[in-house]
Amino acid sequence: MTIQQDYVEKVYAGWLAKVIGVRHGGNIENWTYERIERTFGEVTEYLHEFKNFAADDDTNGPLFFLRALEDYVCGPEITAEQMGLTWLNYAPDGHGFYWWGGYGKSTEHTAYLNLKNGIMAPRSGSIEQNGLAVAEQIGGQIFIDVWGLVAPGNPELAAHLAEKIASVSHDGNGKYGGMFVAACIAAAFVETDIVQIIERGLAVIPEDCEYTRVTRNVIAYYKAHPDNWRDAFHYVKANFGYDKYPGQCHIIPNSAVMILSLMYGEGDFSRTINICNMCGWDTDCNVANVATIVGVRNGLAGIDEKWRKPINDFLCCSSVIGSLNILDIPWCASYIARLGYKLAGEQIPEKWAPILKKSGLKFHFEYPGSTHAFRLEHNDPLHVTGTIRNTAEAAASGSRSLKVLFDKVQGGNAYRVFHQTYYRPSDFNDSRYDPSFSPILYPGQHIEAKVMLPGNGIRRVKVRLYVKDGNSGAYHYGEAVPLIHNEWTQLQYQIPRMSGCCLEQAGIELVPMDGKGAHGPSLVCFLDDFEFGGKPSYQIDFAKERMEKWNGLHLEVSQLSYLRGIWTLEDGELSGSYFGESAESYTGCLDWDDYTFEAVMVPKLGDHHRINFRVQGGIRSYAVGFAPGGKLALLKNDNGYSTLREVDFGWQLGQAATVTVKAVGNRFEISVNGVTLMEYMDNNHPYLTGMIGFSNAEGSHTHYRGFSLTSL
Repeated sequence: MTIQQDYVEKVYAGWLAKVIGVRHGGNIENWTYERIERTFGEVTEYLHEFKNFAADDDTNGPLFFLRALEDYVCGPEITAEQMGLTWLNYAPDGHGFYWWGGYGKSTEHTAYLNLKNGIMAPRSGSIEQNGLAVAEQIGGQIFIDVWGLVAPGNPELAAHLAEKIASVSHDGNGKYGGMFVAACIAAAFVETDIVQIIERGLAVIPEDCEYTRVTRNVIAYYKAHPDNWRDAFHYVKANFGYDKYPGQCHIIPNSAVMILSLMYGEGDFSRTINICNMCGWDTDCNVANVATIVGVRNGLAGIDEKWRKPINDFLCCSSVIGSLNILDIPWCASYIARLGYKLAGEQIPEKWAPILKKSGLKFHFEYPGSTHAFRLEHNDPLHVTGTIRNTAEAAASGSRSLKVLFDKVQGGNAYRVFHQTYYRPSDFNDSRYDPSFSPILYPGQHIEAKVMLPGNGIRRVKVRLYVKDGNSGAYHYGEAVPLIHNEWTQLQYQIPRMSGCCLEQAGIELVPMDGKGAHGPSLVCFLDDFEFGGKPSYQIDFAKERMEKWNGLHLEVSQLSYLRGIWTLEDGELSGSYFGESAESYTGCLDWDDYTFEAVMVPKLGDHHRINFRVQGGIRSYAVGFAPGGKLALLKNDNGYSTLREVDFGWQLGQAATVTVKAVGNRFEISVNGVTLMEYMDNNHPYLTGMIGFSNAEGSHTHYRGFSLTSL
């Protein structure tokens, strides 16, 4: 089956719809129908306002579990065990990501602990291992949407992949729900009839299972009573309500609500998600699943702007990869679509090749309506409003760009359009699944952009690229150049090596050059092809970092994500400790390749004190540091650490040491206090890229004063 021409845009529509659905239901999750009706009556729009919508398990799971296709095999032969290892690699241990409600209570927590202790998938999620109630909770379908998005028009393939990933944590109807939803999404690429989409979903699960029985009963009720969805909900509650099924959040009552909203929504996106939300129960999960189905079916044109604008293409996640917790939805769509083409064995069409094949981080604005989470600010003391919108009026490449407008501007003031490259708790109203962030841009890298001033704009404007250091509040600028009307100006800025900074903005600054009254009422420009590139080069002094407080309860060290352990700041130093297996904390990006990483380490207690490099997640990295018996050890983590080499080194508790690793390809050179003590070449499936980090183990406690990274 050849992938359809509008595939990429439909993936964007589907994933955007998923995020909209999660947000729509997020703050009334687990409310009852009665509570929602009493509070809001008829729901027609978002029920709450947000600065930025916080991380949520419903979007964490799909994006990071999908990485199994990148890390292992991008094909139907991928195994459930490999998908289970993907869980261990990207989910923090006991925090963030999903609900950590306890073994035997939270299905995901149960599965994670099974995997962590060697009970691999699919046994990790099986009824035989965990019992029927745990295995049939809702998580089997809420994390599943992307497996339909990578299999357009192929419900059987979507269900095949969905069965494997769902089996990591679920079984029985819990697994069938995942297969059903993925198949419906795959069918929605080529089918518009809602009943037929549902039938394609039912075709991949057993005819005699409870999921199928309930689905057919709800459809039959709709056909007999097509005019009042509220009566249908009362039927669902009476016959398939929470009181009929065991556990915290069983899949069947929620699946019945989904079918109800799909039928009574009759293909209209807003009506479908509003009905689903008004039914209550697990609102964010249910609304998100039906939103994805209808979002793919209808495409971008079927999603009203009132749902899109508050999202602004931004997605927050809470994995162990801090730089992947700051995402824009077009990036997600491109990532998903790229895997879809690879899975199908098809070439990426010429129109999308420059975007889907591009390495690095590029903001292209080619998806209709996309903003890539760009934002505006200014230093004008007068009241100035600004807007950004996607447009086909002009483009430096492709067919679209971002149109930026500031009204009533004054000469000499700074008007900025930027992408936020680091977030703090103050940027959010809530934190259900507390994220950890690392910046997505670093000193030593470069930024590029193309800007055009239209012919009917202000007479004279100069523009320059900039980055903002969130630690000091300082702005750092590239060269300022005048804009020429109706011509695209190419801008480049090589960010210098810096110390003690945290880059939190990257953008363009526009400065009108004429005085008051010498220009029109507004400043308009077009922005296109904004991208980050190059390699990092910087230093961090932990005395300049801070503790980030989430909801007044959860504290994390700025710029760092962590897998497990206590990570905090003590006396201006990073402090890490844990009672058992390795405590780990990371920063940086997965694509960093060759570099020299140097850190000042102070062993406080215990026998295991390390720095990590080429970190690709919780179960893939290298570590080097102090080991028992006065040793310096190089280790490799492949779902468990093993020692590659040891040499004698008389380290002592309380004595600071500068540990340096130079990683070039599969060759590593290890030094302590400037003296080379070890060289090693890893020829056994080496890790060639990855983040940097810190770790210790077995009850150890370690301090780190700072670090330096120099790309090679």
